Amino acid sequence: MRTPIIAGNWKMNKTITEAVNLVRAMRSELNEVPGVDKVLCPPFPALAAVKELLEPTTIKLGAQNMHWEEQGAYTGEISPLMLKELCQYVILGHSERRQYFGETDEGVNKKIKAALVHSLIPIICVGENLAQNEAGQTETVISGQLKGCLADLSAEQVRGLIIAYEPIWAIGTGRPATGAGANAVIGQVIRGTISDLYDEATAQAVRIQYGGSVNPKNIAEFMSQSEIDGALVGGASLRAADFVEIVRISAQVKGTLARA
Repeated sequence: MRTPIIAGNWKMNKTITEAVNLVRAMRSELNEVPGVDKVLCPPFPALAAVKELLEPTTIKLGAQNMHWEEQGAYTGEISPLMLKELCQYVILGHSERRQYFGETDEGVNKKIKAALVHSLIPIICVGENLAQNEAGQTETVISGQLKGCLADLSAEQVRGLIIAYEPIWAIGTGRPATGAGANAVIGQVIRGTISDLYDEATAQAVRIQYGGSVNPKNIAEFMSQSEIDGALVGGASLRAADFVEIVRISAQVKGTLARA
C-alpha cells in the first residue's frame, strides 16, 4: 500500500502572523490523524516560523518553489541549500509557475535533480489546460511533461517522488475533475508513462496526488479511487477546519480500503 499524502499549497497567501495562527488552529487535530503524510507549504517568509510550530508534530513542511543553483547572482531566488534546513518537501512545476513565470519542463527537471541532491522530496505538478483537454490532448500533454521533467532520473529516484495531477481547468475554478476521470488519467497516462520510461514496479511505487478545487465535500470521491494517493489542496488548505477534515476523510477512506 502506498501511504496517502495530503499537502496544502497556501500559494501567495498569509503573512507570518496569519500563518502562525493558521497552524496553531489546525496543528493539534492534524497531528492526531494517523496513516496519512501531512505537508504544509506556506510562502517563503513564513517557513521558519511554521517549522518551529511543527517540530514536535508528525506534520511536515514544504516550500512552493526553488532555484536549481545552490547559490549565486540570482536576485530574489531561493536555493535548495536554503530550504534543506527548513523543509522536507518542495513543490515544483506548478501550472501557475509555468503560466506566469515561463517555467519549462527542462527547468523543472533541473530543479528536481537539485532537490534530490539535497534530500528534498519534490512534489511535481503536471496537467493539461481546458483547450488541451477538450481537444483530446490530455495524454500527449501530460506524457510530454513527464518525459521532460523526469529526464535522466533513475528508477530509484523516481520511486521517491510525489507527482500531482492538476488539470489546469480545475484549479481554483470550483469545477473539479470527477474521481473516475482523474483516476483514469493517473492510472493510464501518468503511471502508464512511468511504466514505459522505467518499469511497472516503479509506476506502482510512485505516489500520485490529485489537485484542483479539492474540498471536504469531494475528497472522499477522489480518495476512494485506487490510483489516487492523496491531494494537493489549494484554497481549502487556508481554512483550518476544512484542511483537517480533508485529512481525516482521506485517512478514513484509505484505511477502509486497506482493510478491505
